[in-house]
Amino acid sequence: MSNIQTEMKSFIALSDIISLLNMSSGFLSIISSINHNFELAAILMLVAIMFDSVDGWVARKINRQDDLGFGKNIDSLSDIVSFGVAPAVFIFTCINTTPGIFQTIVILVSLCIVVCGVLRLTRYNVIAGKIDTSDFIGFPIPAISFAVATFYLSGLFHPYIALILSVIISLLMISNIRYPKFDNIPIISLSAILIILLILPINIILFNVNIPALLLLLFCLYYLIINLIKR
Repeated sequence: MSNIQTEMKSFIALSDIISLLNMSSGFLSIISSINHNFELAAILMLVAIMFDSVDGWVARKINRQDDLGFGKNIDSLSDIVSFGVAPAVFIFTCINTTPGIFQTIVILVSLCIVVCGVLRLTRYNVIAGKIDTSDFIGFPIPAISFAVATFYLSGLFHPYIALILSVIISLLMISNIRYPKFDNIPIISLSAILIILLILPINIILFNVNIPALLLLLFCLYYLIINLIKR
């Protein structure tokens, strides 16, 4: 018989708690979207991204032993809440329409985000450690929340553009295009500062445009486009 311990304390580590904070931020974003508090919903998606960006780093720092893959699974399940369901619900509730063909399109786009997110994460779990690459295969899933949130917070949000952007990013997530892991420390540091400025009640507005949000959106689009061009 297997002697695997089943108590939760035998599985969970500090990095998993951070993953749960990621998931909790995504869930609270969903609640905020349902309540039509879209600014808070967008900010919470960015908070989820910040937690997601450090859980792996923490796991390495504490030398996490995870032979059963508990950490990998809790990370993926958290990601689908924060970067699959949260942006999908945001898009559906934010682009409020009366029943009709356009509402059907909004529903299908929202569903596309979730389906592509599940496919993206499942493929990652299946191929992790089995192929020799340090790149992301397909656009990283946090990018959909990143793009949707910064687009909304920038003050430039437009329903039609948001729908088109969501479909493009969703399809790129399940593509075979390789995206290098972003390791430009100055840009990463600047992005972290800009996200903090968005989270804090500090408004840096020029011509009714939120400058930190706009810069973050441009960083995301640049990363998306430059790797398509290089392909």
